[in-house]
Parts: sequence; C-alpha cells; structure tokens
Amino acid sequence: MLAWLLDVLQPMKRTSIKQLLQHGQISVNGKPTTRFDYPLRPGDTVTLSRTPNDPARRDLDRSGIAIIHEDEAVIVIDKPAGLLTVATEGERVDTAFAWLNAYLNTKRLGRPFVVHRLDRETSGLLIFARTQEIRDQLQVDWENVAKTYLATVEGVPTPAEGGVQNFLTEGRDFRVRASDHERPGAKFAITRYRVVAKRGTHSLLEVVIETGRKHQIRVHLAGLGHPVIGDTVYEAKSDPAGRLGLHAWRLAFNHPVTGKRIELEAPHPTNLRRIVS
Repeated sequence: MLAWLLDVLQPMKRTSIKQLLQHGQISVNGKPTTRFDYPLRPGDTVTLSRTPNDPARRDLDRSGIAIIHEDEAVIVIDKPAGLLTVATEGERVDTAFAWLNAYLNTKRLGRPFVVHRLDRETSGLLIFARTQEIRDQLQVDWENVAKTYLATVEGVPTPAEGGVQNFLTEGRDFRVRASDHERPGAKFAITRYRVVAKRGTHSLLEVVIETGRKHQIRVHLAGLGHPVIGDTVYEAKSDPAGRLGLHAWRLAFNHPVTGKRIELEAPHPTNLRRIVS
C-alpha cells in the first residue's frame, strides 16, 4: 500500500502519507485502513478523504477545508481555491476564518486568530493561532517560517532555476507592480524558483518566498514572462484548470510552545497536478 501511495501521490512526503493513514483518510473498497502494508489487489478502489474520520469536522467538508495539523496552540488548514481567508465588505460568511470559528465553537474550544493570509484564488496551507499571544509570537518569528509553493505557469522559464528580487507597490487599482528601485509605499521582495516538471506549453515550479508580499509570486513570475495559469490580472493567456495555478504546498515553522520544528504539506490539487503530469 505505502509504495503505491508514494508513487501516485508524489511529490507528497512519506511522513505526510503516513499521517493520512493514521487518521483513517485512506479507504480501500470503501473501508478505511490505517495499515501501510495493506495488500492491494488488482481491481481494488482506493479513495482519499480530505478530512479525518471525525464527526466534529464534517461541517468543514462543505467549505472544502481540510485540517492538516491541530494542537493546543495552532491549527493549520488546507484552504481550497476560491475561499477568502477573512471577511470583506462583500463577503462575511463564506471565509476560512468563519468556517474554522464555527468548528471551534462547536467543540467549545474558543476562536481562531489570523496569522497570515492567502489570496482568494490560491489554495493550500494556512496557519491560525489558538490565542492572541500565540498569533503575535508566530508573526514576530515569521521570517523563520519556510514557505514553499507550487506554481503552474505558461511556458518554461530559462534558466530552470533562479530568483527575482525587486520592489513591489500596490496601485489604486489594487494591482501590484514591480520596480528595480524603491519608491514611496514599495516593499522589497525576494522569490526563488525551480522547474520540477514540464509538459507541452506549461511547467510546474517549486517556489520559495523569502518575503511575503501581496501577489508576490504572481507578479514575479509574470515579470519573467511566465505568468501563473488562470491569472488574468497579470496577463495569463491560458486557464486549463479553471482556477489560479498557485498552491501553498509546504510550511515549516518553530512551534510557538514546544520549539519543535513543524513541517507540513498540503497535497497538490488534482486539477493542477494533471496539467504537467
């Protein structure tokens, strides 16, 4: 079982796949199994559930949210594309914060605190704190959080591995623009990328950001002439997945209570993975 899962779920890490098994999120012919050595046979149907077999989490299914990690200090979720992180004037109910707040209220476990945000169109890992103090601690230590994304882009960047660093400024039209020189309101940004797969007119990049600016990856990759698929704001011409091709894939951070390094991963969505696989 484990060897087969490692093959079909790549590039997911072995530890992440074992967590899926431990939480009963893998089923064979409709029956959950926790055995990594379960003997698969020709004709078996294997299914992956986004959420563990926990009745308290069932309402989250309606939002598409999956809880990746939960303890007394932090909750890390896999946010689906199309869901806001927090409320706006136009939407106050259907947000990651609101769904998670309702989940915690059901279990009488307080409320979540927003540590950072993802664009509405971006899927993947999102950290919430369980207390205001933990939120503040995580934000102070944010430079030590390793953030890795998977970006499906138009074309194939040359060189296959490189970086971009410049200044980003948000305009009155809410678009972010890059410049080589600092200007009023500009923020310095650093993005590093590596091509990990390519197929036809698209490629998959592993992207590491050393800063966390609004639309940073989208602007930097578009500036290289390889916009993220589905990103019409930054001149993408193709939309093969019907969504923005950006996924917050991995997070690694120092636990605010234990100090232990926590490494988490959210599976690459199927509608993005199939484009270059």
